[in-house]
Amino acid sequence: MNLQPCDLTTLVAVCQELRRDWLPARLERVIQTDKHHLYLGLRTWERRGWLLLSWHPQAARLHQSDGPPDMPDTFTFSQQLWHQLGQLALTDLRLLDPWERVVDFSFAPRPGDAPRWHLYLEVMGRYSNAILTQADGTIVTCAHQVSPQESRVRPLQTGTLYQPPPALTQTIPRWDEPFEQWQQRLNLLPIPLHRALLENYRGLSVKLVREMGAQLHLDPATPVQHLTPEQWQHLWDLWQTWLRALRDGQFAPGLTDQGYTVLGWGVTQPFPSVSQVLQQYYHQHLTAQALQHQRQHLQQKLRHQQQKLQQKIQIFQDKLKEVTQAETYRQRADLLMAHLHCWSPGMTEVQVPDFVTNTLITIPIAPDKTALQTAQDLYKQYQKLKRAKATVEPLLEEIKTQIAYLEAIETQVEQLEAATPENALALLSEIYSELAQQGYDWQPATYRPRGRSTAIPFLTFTSPGGYPIYVGRNNRQNEALTFTYAGDYDWWFHAQEIPGSHVLLRLPAGAPLEEADMQAAADIAAYYSRSRHSQQVPVVYTRARYVQRLKGYPPGTVQYRHEQVTWGYPAQAPITQSTWQYPQQQQSQRQPRQKAPAG
Repeated sequence: MNLQPCDLTTLVAVCQELRRDWLPARLERVIQTDKHHLYLGLRTWERRGWLLLSWHPQAARLHQSDGPPDMPDTFTFSQQLWHQLGQLALTDLRLLDPWERVVDFSFAPRPGDAPRWHLYLEVMGRYSNAILTQADGTIVTCAHQVSPQESRVRPLQTGTLYQPPPALTQTIPRWDEPFEQWQQRLNLLPIPLHRALLENYRGLSVKLVREMGAQLHLDPATPVQHLTPEQWQHLWDLWQTWLRALRDGQFAPGLTDQGYTVLGWGVTQPFPSVSQVLQQYYHQHLTAQALQHQRQHLQQKLRHQQQKLQQKIQIFQDKLKEVTQAETYRQRADLLMAHLHCWSPGMTEVQVPDFVTNTLITIPIAPDKTALQTAQDLYKQYQKLKRAKATVEPLLEEIKTQIAYLEAIETQVEQLEAATPENALALLSEIYSELAQQGYDWQPATYRPRGRSTAIPFLTFTSPGGYPIYVGRNNRQNEALTFTYAGDYDWWFHAQEIPGSHVLLRLPAGAPLEEADMQAAADIAAYYSRSRHSQQVPVVYTRARYVQRLKGYPPGTVQYRHEQVTWGYPAQAPITQSTWQYPQQQQSQRQPRQKAPAG
């Protein structure tokens, strides 16, 4: 996923906005939520709030933000910042150089005092960093220390003097530069327009050049020598608009079809502040990115564990094949015991007639053993195989249950695509918690669980008859839906012997189950199952009161009775949801149920 980088124009806009709203301010808290994101809690005379500083390699940025997630802070960098900067005043916030993407935060005991500390945020793609220095430039700590082996040009280590990034070589754009000089500079070499702009002037980004091209309906890859005088003039006017925005601080932030802008070009959704549009864009995309990585990590773990269990099944099945020979060992032992008189010392085999068919059966005998000893050995092997069968069959059944459980979890992880990123992450957190209870501690090293649980509504649809249809999104929701919220008149649907979600069709007391409503619920149950890509899926349905939890089995495993079977068609399932909500809990007086096949 390619994120739009925070360019110089955006930094100028957000710094101007933050200087206006947050200077001076008292630093009250410092919280780091992961290795790339830091929150500064500030208080002014009028407000309290948070600034987000990020040196993420794809999403380095700075803006006002909502509060950090409720999670423990175990990072040394934030602890060092709080030790040095806690309760000091943020007295200034500006670019270190007008044309460099380095923001300088100045801290002093009180407004008007000389700065004692500088916190530099370098917004430079994969080289982004955050560095705390004393007033004389001595580095105290870095978010990421750079050794001389990593960079001979600019190492960043504790105790050394902070050196700004190497100066840019391009020309500084000037709003008073004559049109002829500007055109001549860009038209010097026969290269594409985007290269001419980026190689000749500072402060530009690939995204900004593309925005200019989109405004002019001009491909930035067009060679400069092919531009018409009219196109040159329009480009010059747009150039002047950009420079005036930087000079006067007049920005118009908003989302676009390709990302976001602070210049008002191609805006599809305007925002009142630069911080809000940055918060919206990066939070949404980084959440989706984190979700994708965690889903892929968990899917790999699930598939690997299923492969290991399949190998165990093969071993146990091979063992059961040996068990089928147990009767052969007993039969041969019985024959030897009945024909001991046929054996004489030195014999290596003996032929005896079968009790039923009277055909001769050859039984090998070890030279150092008698026929009686051989019969006793055969009885021992028979008893051993009988004991193995009694041991292996329950183990084999347990492994098959675990595979079915992991397949159900895998289906739930695949279906997270239908949820919003925020809900999907919360659902994924519940899945990790459930797996840990089952002995699968699979959280990735970078995974940080949420501090408090979030109530995630069921998927909700409306049947043709106007009745609600609820769909569980994981095993916890499945159990809550079936055993907490279901009433005696509700109908329960599930793909037959296929991992999938529990589906509940809520009917009022006395309402009959209409064919159209039943079919809609069956289609939804088929869609939210492992066979969602099949043309048709068998679906069982019964009254919710006839569904029972199986004790001792993984979460979500149930048994049912009085079931009926119909066909569900995933392609016909509605994809437009009704409101996300929890159904009203019903008062249900459940009676003991008889065992039925597990669903």
